[in-house]
Amino acid sequence: MNIPANLKYSNDHEWVLVEGNIATIGITDFAQGQLGDIVFVDIQTEGETLDLGEVFGAIEAVKTVADGLMPVSGKIIEINANLESAPESVNKDPYGSGWMIKVEMTNPAELDALMDADKYKTIL
Repeated sequence: MNIPANLKYSNDHEWVLVEGNIATIGITDFAQGQLGDIVFVDIQTEGETLDLGEVFGAIEAVKTVADGLMPVSGKIIEINANLESAPESVNKDPYGSGWMIKVEMTNPAELDALMDADKYKTIL
């Protein structure tokens, strides 16, 4: 299982890549594997400011639908438009082309509550 060391991880299996005050967010390799073949990613929250733990979108797989949960608070400044035509990229490349949203963080201190790769491995 792929768990990049440069990312932060939530208990809900979202990953966060921090660049300054911008967080790129997606679901982990573990999460996409549990969901199975992803057929649709529905994110309608661009431009909205959401709190930690709020739902930013829905991830539909063949057998189930899962919520994408905010691992940090902030304003959603970009959604990955490529997921509309290629939702399977979440399965193929969850940490690259399968990213979901970019967030301008409102409380970067929330990053301290997220796990590093080693800690994330212990909960799997």
